[in-house]
Amino acid sequence: MPNSAPLYQFLRNEQEFANDIFLRQPFNGVYKTWTWKEAGDECRRMAAALKTLNLPERSHIAILSKNCAHWMMADIAIMMAGCVSVPIYPTLTAASIQPILDHSDAKAIFIGKLDDFASQEAAILPNLTRISFDDYGRKDKHNWSELIAQSQPLTNVYNWTADEILTIIYTSGTTGKPKGVVHTAGNFDTVMHDAIRELRLPERSWLFSYLPLSHIAERIGIEMNGIYNASVISFAESIDSFAKNVAEVQPYVFFAVPRLWGKFREGVLKKLPQKKLDILLSIPIINGIIKKSIKKKLGLSRATHIYSASAPIAVELLKWFARLDIKIIQALGMTEDCVYAHFERPYEFRHGSVGKPFAGLKVKITEEGELRVKSDANTKGYYKEPELTAELFDEDGYLKTGDICEYDHDGFLFVTGRIKDQFKTDKGKYISPAPIEMKLLACADIEQTCVAGMGIPQPIALVTLSDIGKQKTKEELNQSLTDLLKEVNQTLEHHELLAKVVIMKENWTIENGLLTPTMKVKRNQVEKIHQQFYPQWFNEKGTVIRE
Repeated sequence: MPNSAPLYQFLRNEQEFANDIFLRQPFNGVYKTWTWKEAGDECRRMAAALKTLNLPERSHIAILSKNCAHWMMADIAIMMAGCVSVPIYPTLTAASIQPILDHSDAKAIFIGKLDDFASQEAAILPNLTRISFDDYGRKDKHNWSELIAQSQPLTNVYNWTADEILTIIYTSGTTGKPKGVVHTAGNFDTVMHDAIRELRLPERSWLFSYLPLSHIAERIGIEMNGIYNASVISFAESIDSFAKNVAEVQPYVFFAVPRLWGKFREGVLKKLPQKKLDILLSIPIINGIIKKSIKKKLGLSRATHIYSASAPIAVELLKWFARLDIKIIQALGMTEDCVYAHFERPYEFRHGSVGKPFAGLKVKITEEGELRVKSDANTKGYYKEPELTAELFDEDGYLKTGDICEYDHDGFLFVTGRIKDQFKTDKGKYISPAPIEMKLLACADIEQTCVAGMGIPQPIALVTLSDIGKQKTKEELNQSLTDLLKEVNQTLEHHELLAKVVIMKENWTIENGLLTPTMKVKRNQVEKIHQQFYPQWFNEKGTVIRE
Protein backbone atom coordinates (compact mmCIF):
# COMPACT_ATOMS: atom_id res chain seq x y z
CA MET A 1 0.00 0.00 0.00
CA PRO A 2 1.41 3.46 -0.90
CA ASN A 3 2.19 5.57 2.16
CA SER A 4 -0.07 8.34 0.84
CA ALA A 5 -3.15 6.96 2.60
CA PRO A 6 -4.34 7.36 6.20
CA LEU A 7 -4.87 3.59 6.37
CA TYR A 8 -1.14 3.04 5.72
CA GLN A 9 -0.37 5.13 8.82
CA PHE A 10 -2.77 3.08 10.91
CA LEU A 11 -1.23 -0.21 9.69
CA ARG A 12 2.22 1.11 10.57
CA ASN A 13 1.09 1.89 14.14
CA GLU A 14 -0.59 -1.51 14.38
CA GLN A 15 2.85 -3.05 13.83
CA GLU A 16 5.23 -0.58 15.52
CA PHE A 17 3.12 0.31 18.58
CA ALA A 18 1.01 -2.85 18.81
CA ASN A 19 0.71 -2.88 22.61
CA ASP A 20 0.44 0.88 23.19
CA ILE A 21 -2.96 2.41 23.96
CA PHE A 22 -4.77 3.96 21.00
CA LEU A 23 -8.38 4.55 22.19
CA ARG A 24 -9.87 5.29 25.63
CA GLN A 25 -13.67 5.21 25.98
CA PRO A 26 -15.36 5.93 29.35
CA PHE A 27 -18.31 3.74 30.38
CA ASN A 28 -19.93 4.67 33.72
CA GLY A 29 -16.80 6.57 34.69
CA VAL A 30 -14.37 3.72 33.90
CA TYR A 31 -12.20 3.78 30.78
CA LYS A 32 -12.19 0.84 28.40
CA THR A 33 -9.03 0.88 26.30
CA TRP A 34 -7.90 -0.53 22.96
CA THR A 35 -4.27 -0.93 21.96
CA TRP A 36 -3.33 -0.38 18.32
CA LYS A 37 -3.28 -4.16 17.90
CA GLU A 38 -6.67 -4.67 19.59
CA ALA A 39 -8.30 -1.86 17.60
CA GLY A 40 -6.72 -3.24 14.42
CA ASP A 41 -8.15 -6.69 15.15
CA GLU A 42 -11.69 -5.31 15.61
CA CYS A 43 -11.40 -3.10 12.52
CA ARG A 44 -10.16 -6.02 10.40
CA ARG A 45 -13.00 -8.24 11.61
CA MET A 46 -15.57 -5.52 10.88
CA ALA A 47 -14.06 -4.96 7.42
CA ALA A 48 -14.41 -8.70 6.76
CA ALA A 49 -18.03 -8.55 8.02
CA LEU A 50 -18.82 -5.68 5.64
CA LYS A 51 -17.75 -7.90 2.78
CA THR A 52 -20.31 -10.54 3.80
CA LEU A 53 -23.29 -8.13 3.87
CA ASN A 54 -23.86 -8.13 0.09
CA LEU A 55 -22.74 -4.52 -0.31
CA PRO A 56 -21.42 -3.35 -3.70
CA GLU A 57 -17.69 -2.73 -4.09
CA ARG A 58 -16.62 0.76 -2.90
CA SER A 59 -19.98 1.22 -1.13
CA HIS A 60 -20.76 4.51 0.58
CA ILE A 61 -21.27 3.80 4.29
CA ALA A 62 -22.69 6.37 6.72
CA ILE A 63 -21.75 6.83 10.37
CA LEU A 64 -24.42 8.32 12.66
CA SER A 65 -23.02 8.57 16.16
CA LYS A 66 -21.55 10.91 18.71
CA ASN A 67 -17.78 10.70 19.08
CA CYS A 68 -16.64 7.41 20.57
CA ALA A 69 -14.00 4.73 20.11
CA HIS A 70 -16.31 2.79 17.79
CA TRP A 71 -16.80 5.82 15.51
CA MET A 72 -13.09 5.77 14.73
CA MET A 73 -12.91 1.98 14.47
CA ALA A 74 -15.88 2.05 12.06
CA ASP A 75 -14.09 4.66 9.95
CA ILE A 76 -10.92 2.53 9.82
CA ALA A 77 -12.95 -0.61 9.03
CA ILE A 78 -14.63 1.25 6.14
CA MET A 79 -11.15 2.16 4.83
CA MET A 80 -9.94 -1.43 5.21
CA ALA A 81 -12.92 -2.66 3.17
CA GLY A 82 -12.21 -0.08 0.45
CA CYS A 83 -15.47 1.77 1.04
CA VAL A 84 -16.29 5.48 1.32
CA SER A 85 -17.35 7.00 4.67
CA VAL A 86 -20.25 9.44 4.96
CA PRO A 87 -20.22 10.96 8.47
CA ILE A 88 -23.50 12.48 9.70
CA TYR A 89 -23.90 14.99 12.53
CA PRO A 90 -25.42 13.12 15.50
CA THR A 91 -27.68 16.07 16.39
CA LEU A 92 -29.48 16.26 13.04
CA THR A 93 -33.21 15.57 12.84
CA ALA A 94 -34.73 12.80 10.72
CA ALA A 95 -35.79 15.46 8.19
CA SER A 96 -32.13 16.48 7.73
CA ILE A 97 -30.62 12.97 7.86
CA GLN A 98 -32.75 11.36 5.16
CA PRO A 99 -31.76 13.75 2.31
CA ILE A 100 -28.07 13.15 3.12
CA LEU A 101 -28.49 9.36 3.11
CA ASP A 102 -30.38 9.55 -0.19
CA HIS A 103 -28.07 12.04 -1.88
CA SER A 104 -24.87 10.26 -0.78
CA ASP A 105 -26.04 6.88 -2.18
CA ALA A 106 -25.33 5.27 1.21
CA LYS A 107 -25.78 1.48 1.19
CA ALA A 108 -25.18 0.89 4.91
CA ILE A 109 -25.06 2.86 8.13
CA PHE A 110 -23.29 2.49 11.46
CA ILE A 111 -25.61 3.66 14.25
CA GLY A 112 -23.96 4.41 17.56
CA LYS A 113 -23.98 6.63 20.59
CA LEU A 114 -26.99 8.96 20.28
CA ASP A 115 -29.18 11.04 22.59
CA ASP A 116 -32.52 10.54 20.85
CA PHE A 117 -32.35 7.93 18.10
CA ALA A 118 -36.10 7.31 18.35
CA SER A 119 -36.72 10.72 16.75
CA GLN A 120 -34.11 10.09 14.02
CA GLU A 121 -34.92 6.49 13.08
CA ALA A 122 -37.56 7.38 10.48
CA ALA A 123 -34.73 8.74 8.27
CA ILE A 124 -33.18 5.29 7.90
CA LEU A 125 -35.14 3.50 5.23
CA PRO A 126 -35.42 -0.34 5.12
CA ASN A 127 -33.09 -0.65 2.09
CA LEU A 128 -30.11 0.49 4.22
CA THR A 129 -28.06 -2.16 6.03
CA ARG A 130 -27.81 -1.15 9.70
CA ILE A 131 -24.93 -1.98 12.03
CA SER A 132 -25.29 -0.87 15.65
CA PHE A 133 -22.62 -0.09 18.23
CA ASP A 134 -24.17 -2.30 20.91
CA ASP A 135 -21.72 -1.14 23.61
CA TYR A 136 -23.88 2.01 23.86
CA GLY A 137 -27.17 0.20 24.35
CA ARG A 138 -28.23 -0.09 20.70
CA LYS A 139 -29.35 -3.44 19.30
CA ASP A 140 -30.17 -4.21 15.69
CA LYS A 141 -30.14 -7.09 13.23
CA HIS A 142 -26.38 -6.51 12.84
CA ASN A 143 -24.39 -5.50 15.93
CA TRP A 144 -20.72 -4.59 16.22
CA SER A 145 -19.76 -7.12 18.90
CA GLU A 146 -21.63 -10.00 17.21
CA LEU A 147 -20.20 -9.27 13.76
CA ILE A 148 -16.61 -9.15 14.98
CA ALA A 149 -17.12 -12.34 17.00
CA GLN A 150 -18.39 -14.12 13.86
CA SER A 151 -15.69 -12.81 11.49
CA GLN A 152 -12.05 -13.58 10.92
CA PRO A 153 -9.68 -10.59 10.64
CA LEU A 154 -9.31 -9.33 7.06
CA THR A 155 -5.67 -9.71 6.02
CA ASN A 156 -5.77 -8.27 2.50
CA VAL A 157 -7.04 -4.77 3.35
CA TYR A 158 -7.85 -2.36 0.53
CA ASN A 159 -4.87 -0.84 -1.29
CA TRP A 160 -5.65 2.87 -1.45
CA THR A 161 -4.26 5.25 -4.03
CA ALA A 162 -4.00 8.99 -3.45
CA ASP A 163 -6.72 10.00 -5.90
CA GLU A 164 -9.47 7.65 -4.71
CA ILE A 165 -12.47 9.09 -2.84
CA LEU A 166 -12.05 8.38 0.87
CA THR A 167 -14.98 10.31 2.33
CA ILE A 168 -17.92 12.58 1.53
CA ILE A 169 -18.36 15.21 4.25
CA TYR A 170 -21.62 17.12 4.26
CA THR A 171 -21.38 20.78 5.22
CA SER A 172 -23.19 21.88 8.37
CA GLY A 173 -25.70 23.99 6.46
CA THR A 174 -24.92 27.52 7.70
CA THR A 175 -26.22 28.98 4.45
CA GLY A 176 -28.83 26.40 3.47
CA LYS A 177 -28.88 22.88 2.07
CA PRO A 178 -25.84 20.76 3.08
CA LYS A 179 -23.45 19.87 0.24
CA GLY A 180 -21.39 16.66 0.01
CA VAL A 181 -17.71 17.64 -0.07
CA VAL A 182 -15.59 14.95 -1.76
CA HIS A 183 -12.11 14.27 -0.32
CA THR A 184 -9.56 11.70 -1.40
CA ALA A 185 -6.99 9.73 0.58
CA GLY A 186 -4.36 12.04 -0.88
CA ASN A 187 -6.16 15.16 0.38
CA PHE A 188 -6.02 13.93 3.98
CA ASP A 189 -2.41 12.81 3.56
CA THR A 190 -1.27 16.15 2.13
CA VAL A 191 -2.82 18.07 5.02
CA MET A 192 -1.39 15.81 7.73
CA HIS A 193 2.20 15.71 6.49
CA ASP A 194 2.39 19.48 6.14
CA ALA A 195 0.43 20.22 9.36
CA ILE A 196 2.72 18.01 11.45
CA ARG A 197 5.77 19.79 10.07
CA GLU A 198 4.52 23.38 10.03
CA LEU A 199 2.50 23.38 13.28
CA ARG A 200 5.02 21.16 15.09
CA LEU A 201 2.26 18.86 16.30
CA PRO A 202 3.54 16.63 19.12
CA GLU A 203 4.12 12.92 18.47
CA ARG A 204 2.80 10.15 20.75
CA SER A 205 0.69 12.69 22.62
CA TRP A 206 -2.72 12.62 24.35
CA LEU A 207 -5.75 13.91 22.46
CA PHE A 208 -9.38 14.47 23.50
CA SER A 209 -12.24 14.06 21.03
CA TYR A 210 -15.58 15.77 21.66
CA LEU A 211 -16.37 18.17 18.79
CA PRO A 212 -18.32 16.34 16.04
CA LEU A 213 -16.17 13.90 14.06
CA SER A 214 -18.52 14.61 11.17
CA HIS A 215 -16.79 18.02 10.94
CA ILE A 216 -13.51 18.40 9.04
CA ALA A 217 -11.67 20.09 11.94
CA GLU A 218 -12.15 17.19 14.39
CA ARG A 219 -11.62 14.58 11.68
CA ILE A 220 -8.26 16.07 10.70
CA GLY A 221 -7.15 17.67 13.97
CA ILE A 222 -7.96 14.75 16.26
CA GLU A 223 -8.64 11.49 14.37
CA MET A 224 -6.04 11.91 11.62
CA ASN A 225 -3.59 13.67 13.92
CA GLY A 226 -3.95 10.74 16.34
CA ILE A 227 -3.32 8.19 13.57
CA TYR A 228 -0.41 10.03 11.93
CA ASN A 229 1.27 10.84 15.27
CA ALA A 230 0.48 7.50 16.98
CA SER A 231 -1.28 9.34 19.83
CA VAL A 232 -3.75 8.24 22.51
CA ILE A 233 -7.31 9.45 21.82
CA SER A 234 -9.80 9.74 24.70
CA PHE A 235 -13.50 10.60 24.52
CA ALA A 236 -16.10 12.36 26.65
CA GLU A 237 -18.75 10.06 28.14
CA SER A 238 -21.51 12.68 28.16
CA ILE A 239 -22.15 16.42 28.27
CA ASP A 240 -22.44 16.18 32.06
CA SER A 241 -19.07 14.44 32.41
CA PHE A 242 -17.27 16.58 29.80
CA ALA A 243 -15.42 18.82 32.29
CA LYS A 244 -14.37 15.82 34.40
CA ASN A 245 -13.24 13.82 31.35
CA VAL A 246 -11.11 16.56 29.80
CA ALA A 247 -9.54 17.28 33.21
CA GLU A 248 -8.67 13.57 33.53
CA VAL A 249 -7.00 13.51 30.12
CA GLN A 250 -5.16 16.88 30.10
CA PRO A 251 -4.67 16.72 26.29
CA TYR A 252 -1.66 18.14 24.47
CA VAL A 253 -3.78 19.51 21.61
CA PHE A 254 -7.19 21.04 22.29
CA PHE A 255 -9.81 22.57 19.97
CA ALA A 256 -12.89 24.56 20.96
CA VAL A 257 -15.32 26.83 19.15
CA PRO A 258 -15.75 30.46 20.31
CA ARG A 259 -19.04 29.74 22.07
CA LEU A 260 -17.31 27.12 24.23
CA TRP A 261 -14.45 29.46 25.10
CA GLY A 262 -17.16 31.89 26.27
CA LYS A 263 -18.68 29.10 28.38
CA PHE A 264 -15.28 28.27 29.88
CA ARG A 265 -14.83 31.91 30.88
CA GLU A 266 -18.33 31.91 32.40
CA GLY A 267 -17.45 28.85 34.45
CA VAL A 268 -14.31 30.51 35.82
CA LEU A 269 -16.12 33.77 36.62
CA LYS A 270 -18.92 31.95 38.46
CA LYS A 271 -16.34 30.69 40.96
CA LEU A 272 -14.03 33.70 40.80
CA PRO A 273 -15.82 36.96 39.89
CA GLN A 274 -13.75 39.29 37.70
CA LYS A 275 -12.85 41.75 40.47
CA LYS A 276 -11.61 38.96 42.75
CA LEU A 277 -9.73 37.30 39.87
CA ASP A 278 -8.04 40.63 39.00
CA ILE A 279 -6.90 41.05 42.60
CA LEU A 280 -5.51 37.49 42.80
CA LEU A 281 -3.70 37.85 39.47
CA SER A 282 -2.08 41.08 40.68
CA ILE A 283 -0.36 39.32 43.61
CA PRO A 284 3.00 37.92 42.42
CA ILE A 285 3.17 34.72 44.49
CA ILE A 286 -0.53 33.83 44.26
CA ASN A 287 -1.07 34.53 40.55
CA GLY A 288 1.04 31.55 39.46
CA ILE A 289 -0.92 29.21 41.73
CA ILE A 290 -4.25 30.59 40.46
CA LYS A 291 -3.24 30.22 36.81
CA LYS A 292 -2.04 26.64 37.31
CA SER A 293 -5.21 25.72 39.18
CA ILE A 294 -7.53 27.16 36.49
CA LYS A 295 -5.54 25.52 33.67
CA LYS A 296 -5.67 22.15 35.38
CA LYS A 297 -9.42 22.38 36.06
CA LEU A 298 -10.04 23.30 32.40
CA GLY A 299 -7.90 20.33 31.33
CA LEU A 300 -5.22 22.53 29.74
CA SER A 301 -2.21 22.02 32.02
CA ARG A 302 -0.29 20.03 29.35
CA ALA A 303 -1.72 21.67 26.22
CA THR A 304 0.88 23.03 23.81
CA HIS A 305 -1.55 23.65 20.93
CA ILE A 306 -4.83 25.35 21.92
CA TYR A 307 -7.10 26.35 19.05
CA SER A 308 -10.28 28.27 18.45
CA ALA A 309 -11.89 27.69 15.09
CA SER A 310 -15.19 27.42 13.19
CA ALA A 311 -16.14 31.09 13.72
CA PRO A 312 -14.45 34.39 14.68
CA ILE A 313 -13.56 34.90 18.35
CA ALA A 314 -13.38 38.24 20.17
CA VAL A 315 -9.84 39.57 20.68
CA GLU A 316 -10.84 40.60 24.21
CA LEU A 317 -11.66 36.95 24.98
CA LEU A 318 -8.27 35.85 23.64
CA LYS A 319 -6.58 38.43 25.86
CA TRP A 320 -8.66 37.35 28.87
CA PHE A 321 -7.38 33.78 28.52
CA ALA A 322 -3.83 34.98 27.77
CA ARG A 323 -3.76 36.55 31.26
CA LEU A 324 -4.19 33.00 32.59
CA ASP A 325 -1.28 31.78 30.41
CA ILE A 326 -3.76 30.07 28.09
CA LYS A 327 -2.61 31.01 24.61
CA ILE A 328 -5.53 30.40 22.21
CA ILE A 329 -4.54 30.50 18.57
CA GLN A 330 -6.77 30.66 15.50
CA ALA A 331 -7.00 29.04 12.11
CA LEU A 332 -9.04 29.65 8.98
CA GLY A 333 -10.08 26.61 7.00
CA MET A 334 -13.19 25.01 5.63
CA THR A 335 -14.50 21.60 4.65
CA GLU A 336 -13.78 22.36 0.99
CA ASP A 337 -10.05 23.09 1.48
CA CYS A 338 -9.63 20.19 3.93
CA VAL A 339 -8.17 22.78 6.38
CA TYR A 340 -5.03 23.02 4.27
CA ALA A 341 -5.22 26.64 5.19
CA HIS A 342 -4.08 29.53 7.38
CA PHE A 343 -2.92 28.80 10.93
CA GLU A 344 -1.41 30.75 13.73
CA ARG A 345 1.56 28.82 15.07
CA PRO A 346 2.15 28.52 18.84
CA TYR A 347 5.52 30.17 18.19
CA GLU A 348 4.19 32.87 15.80
CA PHE A 349 0.83 34.48 16.38
CA ARG A 350 -0.99 37.79 16.52
CA HIS A 351 -4.24 38.29 18.44
CA GLY A 352 -7.17 38.61 16.08
CA SER A 353 -5.44 37.10 13.07
CA VAL A 354 -5.87 33.60 11.65
CA GLY A 355 -2.15 33.32 11.03
CA LYS A 356 -0.17 32.58 7.92
CA PRO A 357 -0.76 30.06 5.13
CA PHE A 358 0.83 26.64 4.91
CA ALA A 359 3.90 26.85 2.69
CA GLY A 360 2.19 24.89 -0.10
CA LEU A 361 -0.96 27.01 -0.19
CA LYS A 362 -1.40 29.35 -3.15
CA VAL A 363 -3.40 32.42 -2.20
CA LYS A 364 -4.98 35.41 -3.88
CA ILE A 365 -7.37 38.13 -2.74
CA THR A 366 -9.82 39.52 -5.28
CA GLU A 367 -10.72 43.18 -5.79
CA GLU A 368 -13.81 42.56 -3.63
CA GLY A 369 -11.51 41.29 -0.86
CA GLU A 370 -12.45 37.59 -1.15
CA LEU A 371 -9.77 35.09 -0.16
CA ARG A 372 -9.19 32.33 -2.72
CA VAL A 373 -6.92 29.32 -2.18
CA LYS A 374 -5.37 26.52 -4.19
CA SER A 375 -3.59 23.38 -3.00
CA ASP A 376 -3.38 19.63 -3.53
CA ALA A 377 -5.80 19.23 -0.62
CA ASN A 378 -8.71 21.12 -2.21
CA THR A 379 -11.90 19.13 -2.62
CA LYS A 380 -12.51 17.37 -5.91
CA GLY A 381 -15.96 18.99 -5.81
CA TYR A 382 -19.47 18.58 -4.45
CA TYR A 383 -20.86 15.07 -4.85
CA LYS A 384 -23.33 14.86 -7.76
CA GLU A 385 -23.44 18.68 -8.04
CA PRO A 386 -21.44 19.67 -11.15
CA GLU A 387 -22.93 23.17 -11.35
CA LEU A 388 -22.18 23.96 -7.69
CA THR A 389 -18.68 22.51 -8.15
CA ALA A 390 -18.08 24.79 -11.14
CA GLU A 391 -19.21 27.79 -9.07
CA LEU A 392 -16.84 26.84 -6.24
CA PHE A 393 -13.68 27.43 -8.30
CA ASP A 394 -12.55 30.40 -10.37
CA GLU A 395 -11.07 30.31 -13.85
CA ASP A 396 -7.57 29.63 -12.42
CA GLY A 397 -8.72 26.71 -10.27
CA TYR A 398 -8.67 28.65 -7.00
CA LEU A 399 -11.33 27.76 -4.43
CA LYS A 400 -13.63 30.65 -3.53
CA THR A 401 -13.70 30.74 0.29
CA GLY A 402 -16.38 33.43 0.65
CA ASP A 403 -14.26 35.09 3.35
CA ILE A 404 -13.41 38.79 3.09
CA CYS A 405 -9.81 39.09 4.26
CA GLU A 406 -6.72 41.25 4.35
CA TYR A 407 -3.05 40.69 5.22
CA ASP A 408 -1.12 42.95 7.55
CA HIS A 409 2.43 44.09 6.71
CA ASP A 410 3.90 41.00 8.43
CA GLY A 411 1.82 38.52 6.44
CA PHE A 412 -0.79 37.69 9.07
CA LEU A 413 -4.29 37.23 7.66
CA PHE A 414 -7.30 38.97 9.20
CA VAL A 415 -10.90 38.05 8.37
CA THR A 416 -13.20 41.04 8.15
CA GLY A 417 -16.42 39.27 7.15
CA ARG A 418 -18.25 36.85 4.89
CA ILE A 419 -19.52 37.89 1.46
CA LYS A 420 -22.86 36.16 2.07
CA ASP A 421 -23.29 37.81 5.49
CA GLN A 422 -23.04 41.38 4.22
CA PHE A 423 -26.29 43.33 4.18
CA LYS A 424 -27.53 46.80 3.26
CA THR A 425 -29.48 49.07 5.57
CA ASP A 426 -32.18 51.12 3.88
CA LYS A 427 -29.57 53.88 3.53
CA GLY A 428 -27.96 51.64 0.90
CA LYS A 429 -24.70 51.12 2.81
CA TYR A 430 -23.09 47.64 3.01
CA ILE A 431 -22.29 46.32 6.48
CA SER A 432 -20.13 43.32 7.44
CA PRO A 433 -21.61 42.04 10.70
CA ALA A 434 -18.82 39.66 11.86
CA PRO A 435 -16.30 42.27 13.16
CA ILE A 436 -19.09 44.08 15.06
CA GLU A 437 -20.36 40.79 16.52
CA MET A 438 -16.89 39.95 17.79
CA LYS A 439 -16.76 43.24 19.71
CA LEU A 440 -20.14 42.48 21.30
CA LEU A 441 -19.14 38.94 22.26
CA ALA A 442 -16.32 40.34 24.38
CA CYS A 443 -19.05 41.12 26.94
CA ALA A 444 -19.51 38.27 29.43
CA ASP A 445 -23.27 39.02 29.60
CA ILE A 446 -23.79 37.94 25.97
CA GLU A 447 -23.74 34.35 24.74
CA GLN A 448 -24.73 34.79 21.08
CA THR A 449 -25.34 37.71 18.76
CA CYS A 450 -26.49 38.48 15.25
CA VAL A 451 -26.06 42.02 13.89
CA ALA A 452 -28.83 42.75 11.39
CA GLY A 453 -30.42 45.70 9.64
CA MET A 454 -32.21 44.96 6.39
CA GLY A 455 -35.00 47.51 5.90
CA ILE A 456 -34.08 49.89 8.74
CA PRO A 457 -31.82 52.97 8.76
CA GLN A 458 -29.17 51.64 11.19
CA PRO A 459 -28.19 48.08 12.25
CA ILE A 460 -29.35 46.49 15.51
CA ALA A 461 -27.83 43.68 17.58
CA LEU A 462 -29.96 40.66 18.44
CA VAL A 463 -28.42 38.95 21.48
CA THR A 464 -29.01 35.97 23.73
CA LEU A 465 -27.81 36.16 27.32
CA SER A 466 -25.15 34.10 29.03
CA ASP A 467 -25.82 32.63 32.49
CA ILE A 468 -23.92 35.59 33.95
CA GLY A 469 -26.17 38.03 32.06
CA LYS A 470 -29.32 36.17 33.13
CA GLN A 471 -28.37 36.49 36.79
CA LYS A 472 -28.23 40.29 36.65
CA THR A 473 -31.17 42.50 37.56
CA LYS A 474 -32.96 44.24 34.70
CA GLU A 475 -31.37 47.57 35.71
CA GLU A 476 -27.84 46.09 35.93
CA LEU A 477 -28.20 44.39 32.58
CA ASN A 478 -29.62 47.48 30.85
CA GLN A 479 -26.73 49.55 32.16
CA SER A 480 -24.14 46.94 31.12
CA LEU A 481 -25.51 46.63 27.58
CA THR A 482 -25.98 50.39 27.19
CA ASP A 483 -22.33 50.92 28.18
CA LEU A 484 -21.28 48.15 25.78
CA LEU A 485 -23.18 49.74 22.90
CA LYS A 486 -21.60 53.10 23.59
CA GLU A 487 -18.12 51.55 23.73
CA VAL A 488 -18.57 49.50 20.54
CA ASN A 489 -20.11 52.42 18.60
CA GLN A 490 -17.03 54.53 19.29
CA THR A 491 -15.07 52.08 17.09
CA LEU A 492 -17.54 52.00 14.16
CA GLU A 493 -18.17 54.04 11.03
CA HIS A 494 -21.30 56.20 11.06
CA HIS A 495 -23.34 53.86 8.85
CA GLU A 496 -22.39 50.89 11.10
CA LEU A 497 -23.49 52.45 14.41
CA LEU A 498 -25.77 50.11 16.37
CA ALA A 499 -29.12 51.64 17.19
CA LYS A 500 -30.38 49.00 19.67
CA VAL A 501 -29.61 45.82 21.53
CA VAL A 502 -32.55 43.43 21.36
CA ILE A 503 -32.55 40.65 23.99
CA MET A 504 -34.04 37.44 22.63
CA LYS A 505 -36.54 35.41 24.70
CA GLU A 506 -34.72 32.12 24.20
CA ASN A 507 -31.25 30.92 23.28
CA TRP A 508 -30.44 29.86 19.74
CA THR A 509 -29.77 26.12 19.75
CA ILE A 510 -29.17 23.19 17.43
CA GLU A 511 -32.56 21.84 18.51
CA ASN A 512 -34.54 24.94 17.48
CA GLY A 513 -32.66 25.12 14.17
CA LEU A 514 -30.84 28.40 14.84
CA LEU A 515 -27.37 26.92 15.39
CA THR A 516 -25.43 24.58 13.11
CA PRO A 517 -24.01 21.37 14.64
CA THR A 518 -20.71 23.25 14.88
CA MET A 519 -22.39 25.97 16.98
CA LYS A 520 -22.41 28.72 14.36
CA VAL A 521 -25.45 30.97 14.25
CA LYS A 522 -27.64 30.26 11.22
CA ARG A 523 -27.98 33.90 10.24
CA ASN A 524 -30.50 33.24 7.46
CA GLN A 525 -32.80 31.36 9.86
CA VAL A 526 -32.53 34.02 12.58
CA GLU A 527 -33.31 36.70 9.98
CA LYS A 528 -36.23 34.72 8.53
CA ILE A 529 -37.92 34.62 11.94
CA HIS A 530 -37.14 38.13 13.17
CA GLN A 531 -36.76 40.44 10.18
CA GLN A 532 -40.47 41.37 10.22
CA PHE A 533 -39.94 42.93 13.68
CA TYR A 534 -36.87 45.07 12.85
CA PRO A 535 -38.83 48.30 12.11
CA GLN A 536 -40.86 47.90 15.32
CA TRP A 537 -37.74 47.34 17.44
CA PHE A 538 -35.87 50.15 15.72
CA ASN A 539 -38.65 52.63 16.55
CA GLU A 540 -39.15 51.45 20.12
CA LYS A 541 -37.93 53.79 22.88
CA GLY A 542 -34.74 52.91 24.73
CA THR A 543 -31.37 51.45 23.77
CA VAL A 544 -31.91 48.00 25.28
CA ILE A 545 -35.21 46.33 24.48
CA ARG A 546 -36.65 42.84 24.85
CA GLU A 547 -38.16 40.63 22.18
